[in-house]
Amino acid sequence: MMNWLGGILGAVLVGTVLWDVFETIVLPRRVTRRIRVTRLFYRSTWWPSRAIALRIRKNKRRELFLSIYGPLSLLGLLVVWAATVVLGFAIIHWGLGSKIGPYVSSSGFLTDLYYSGTTFFTLGLGDVAPAGAAARAFTVLEASIGFGMLALVIGYLPVLYQAFSRREVNISMLDARAGTPPTASELLRRHQEAQSMSRLDDWLRDWEMWSADLMESHLSYPALCFFRSQHDNQSWLAALSTVLDVCSLVMVGIDGLPKWQAQLTFKMARHALVDISQIFNTSPLQHDGARLTEEDLAHLRTQLSAQGIVLSNESGDAQTLQDLRALYEPYTAVLSRYLLMNLPGWLPQAKASDNWQTSAWEVSTRGHERPFQKCMLKPGTARRPVALQKDD
Repeated sequence: MMNWLGGILGAVLVGTVLWDVFETIVLPRRVTRRIRVTRLFYRSTWWPSRAIALRIRKNKRRELFLSIYGPLSLLGLLVVWAATVVLGFAIIHWGLGSKIGPYVSSSGFLTDLYYSGTTFFTLGLGDVAPAGAAARAFTVLEASIGFGMLALVIGYLPVLYQAFSRREVNISMLDARAGTPPTASELLRRHQEAQSMSRLDDWLRDWEMWSADLMESHLSYPALCFFRSQHDNQSWLAALSTVLDVCSLVMVGIDGLPKWQAQLTFKMARHALVDISQIFNTSPLQHDGARLTEEDLAHLRTQLSAQGIVLSNESGDAQTLQDLRALYEPYTAVLSRYLLMNLPGWLPQAKASDNWQTSAWEVSTRGHERPFQKCMLKPGTARRPVALQKDD
């Protein structure tokens, strides 16, 4: 009786893992069921990793530690899947009476476990063989499952990293357009300085597509949420927050800019943000407005006005901006806390340098004027590079 119950338990383990593999790799939609092998695995590994990261004081070391978690968790999940299937079939063979032979003097659960492992990974050593029709049938089934899971994993990883690369391209391009870390005011300032405010609609349209791709890829493959960007001062969450900030300002009203594309991008970006937050079952935080206080808003208006950007300041506009922010900032705040990803402010940091302006060579020459800064031209100016001037 106990053997049959063990066999049923083994079948349940195998079936549970196979369904979890199907939901994680094959099914292209978000799974809302809370009891899953993948969900339990990430919850049991992320919280300890997050606790360790919080004890690391230096930001670069902390980001390096967290950047390893995403790829390493994938390998760990594959090991858990494989080990559970091997254990499940070992229990099934044990439930059948350990009918393994004839090349071993004695059989037992350890022999069943060894045989299940060699079958799953299709080693075909031949030192242990099934005895009986049922054992042979389960042997063929396990070998087929092992081969099929290997094929799924081979196809899964390239798709995952392609989605990651698509996400990072726009984030990298945001550095030169909105500063590092990116801010809405800096993006508007640079567009105005380059006399490209009319092209802001095109930029917002591109980020509408990026937000849609972010939602589709991260709901289908939630592990991507843990993948960090190339630089420790960038993240997909910071980029999404900046896009929503820009849309909010345009929707409140900027002289000379239409609102239609900003509304479309705002809806898509917020949709992606809310759906991704539901992956981790994180409730939005209470909106306290601390990210942009009344004093900061006044400073923001002053800075934009100095650049010739007129932000609407009619009665009710401040409340409209507050209402728009309340639609997404509670979600960005809770994801920032959960994933340990810093959110950018609305105003640029003082004396901040873009990522393209920094390198290891710059650190070694600290205190000297950066040669490339002399070569950077403001719109409408012309000057020869410093290197050519020295050769004259």
